Amino acid sequence: MDNLDKLDKLDMAILRELQKHARITVTELASRVGLSKTPCQIRMKRLEEQGYILGYIALVDQKKLGTKHVAFVQVTLSDTKTKALHAFNAAVREIPEIEQCHMIAANFDYLLKVRTTGMESYREVLGEKISSLPYVTQTSTFVVMEDVKDIESKLL
Repeated sequence: MDNLDKLDKLDMAILRELQKHARITVTELASRVGLSKTPCQIRMKRLEEQGYILGYIALVDQKKLGTKHVAFVQVTLSDTKTKALHAFNAAVREIPEIEQCHMIAANFDYLLKVRTTGMESYREVLGEKISSLPYVTQTSTFVVMEDVKDIESKLL
């Protein structure tokens, strides 16, 4: 939170606009936040250099791509020592169907967000990839029935 003290209202406005419209022109961004183009560019460059802006992404329609099936998977490991965690983390990064992986403070160790084309492909990912990850002893799946709020809904 200390870093937030270094940001003023204009910096925060720039960040909010870029989160909604990453492809906005600098001229349009400057207009929306009440700056001229050059000071806006300078602030954007500073926000990038200081690590507030990590990059720019495109949100794609997963339904159109055929990857609308989402499941959350609780994963329990047999070992949670540093070596085991590093091995698990490295292996998870190699599975493209795993969109997110979070270490959790609960009665399980990790929560994965997995995106596939359907239940059949999910079952294959679970059985052949996730269950084979280092130190995995147990998994439990929760299938998403409907996206009520996601990153895309924040853009509206």
